[in-house]
Amino acid sequence: MTINYDALINFGIPEVEQKFTQRDTMLYALGVGLGAEPCDPDQLKFVYEENLQALPTMAIILGYPGPWHAHPDTGITRSHVVHGEQGFTIHKPLPVEGTVLGRTRITGVVDKGKDKGALVMTECEVRDKASGELVCTLTSTIFCRADGGFGGPSGPATNPHPIPDTPPHQICDLTTLPQAALIYRLCGDYNPLHADPAYARKAGFRMPILHGRCTFSVAGHAILRTCCGYDPARFKSMQGRFSSPVYPGETIRTEIWQDGPIISFRSSVPARGVTVLNNGRAEIIV
Repeated sequence: MTINYDALINFGIPEVEQKFTQRDTMLYALGVGLGAEPCDPDQLKFVYEENLQALPTMAIILGYPGPWHAHPDTGITRSHVVHGEQGFTIHKPLPVEGTVLGRTRITGVVDKGKDKGALVMTECEVRDKASGELVCTLTSTIFCRADGGFGGPSGPATNPHPIPDTPPHQICDLTTLPQAALIYRLCGDYNPLHADPAYARKAGFRMPILHGRCTFSVAGHAILRTCCGYDPARFKSMQGRFSSPVYPGETIRTEIWQDGPIISFRSSVPARGVTVLNNGRAEIIV
């Protein structure tokens, strides 16, 4: 397949109506790793229905349009797509159940050149179906590793958030479960890259990898834990750039720098010495 720029930039991603329950909210938190300390009341409130709260990063699975890029009209090679960037801004407290509408549009397509791949950027507005109120805004970039050199524009590219060159103010290590990807996919992302060993090998990985959204959410958990005292009302926005995959079962280390309400962060897998999420920026209420 070959990307046709005009067709892709104008590709209509169908609107999503999503009904979710308290069970879905708890399943998301379990998939991210909450409940690893099952007697900790700070974690329990995200995985137990009594006084249940939604994790701020759950915003990224609301109104999710699924693998829209797998449609043949996009020209994208699905087996070689990985998550490039993710972000969200919360406009009102996330509900633990309800019905939302997700309207996703393609905001940019960048041709990095033959053998260098392509970037496709999207933005999604998530609104409460009943009231029409804007709940959150999501931004995402996918990296189409096999689809560069189609003659599209080479920019513009967003400038990454700079990470301080000083020692981090805080470090948080969180270990993922070996079955983390198999749990997390039940939140709506059924890409076989995260479950099927043969499919993962075809895509160039030794085994199924963790969802980028799950890695992102583990970093969000680290920020919620170290900077917000597990109070989701203090968490306003977050964005980051994926730089390497995580394999389920690995420990993710998040380094955190805080400057008032602005958090800079970077996540790595110390066992392999690789950075997996970089140029991270979050905003909290102090």
